[in-house]
Amino acid sequence: MNDVRARRAVVAGHAQFADGMLSAVRQIVGDAGTLVGVTNSGASGEEIERRLRDALADSGASVIFTDLPAGSCTMAARRLQRADPSLTVVVGANVPAILDFVMGEDAEAGALASRAVDRGRTALVLVQPPTPR
Repeated sequence: MNDVRARRAVVAGHAQFADGMLSAVRQIVGDAGTLVGVTNSGASGEEIERRLRDALADSGASVIFTDLPAGSCTMAARRLQRADPSLTVVVGANVPAILDFVMGEDAEAGALASRAVDRGRTALVLVQPPTPR
């Protein structure tokens, strides 16, 4: 696998969303060390932005995965992205997308994030109950 630093990302969302995502990744691949979790719990928009900024600086990540399109973490991430256009923000993150990012072979974080979005989309499947005969 290429340079693990290229696969660093921040996962941010409501309540324990990030902890859950990181826990799932650890359960499946054994290590989520390239991911840093951030919660919005008890935080204002400015505090969330500070948490994200600190997580990016501490980890060297250039990608933020968030949970909801208009959620407070996404809004804070978008403000950071306006200040730093090299930052990639992935909204609506799910386990398949984050796994694809972590396990990716590509060395460039933006390319990994783009492919992860495709994987996350294709992982969404509506399972209907069987039709009675």
